[in-house]
Amino acid sequence: MRVDEELIRHVAKVARLNLSEGEIKKFVPQFKEILESFEILNEVDVKDTKMSIQPIEIRNILREDTPKEGFTQSEALMLSKNNKKEGYFKGPKAV
Repeated sequence: MRVDEELIRHVAKVARLNLSEGEIKKFVPQFKEILESFEILNEVDVKDTKMSIQPIEIRNILREDTPKEGFTQSEALMLSKNNKKEGYFKGPKAV
């Protein structure tokens, strides 16, 4: 890929960066060096490499979701001493 001032201007425009002419001239060799570094990665043979999105394989460690019998309304209300009224828990007033 040819890296020149025109390419830097295009990248800056796409990224909505207002670069001065001095900054553009400064970025040409830096951008060229970055792209050359990434070219090294193209030489690596990854044909038999397993794709890895996570550094550590994620496994589901949760228990099976099995339905169980829950409390009845009267059993749940028995656990509350004072805060119940007409078959419901009584909470503080909210204004």
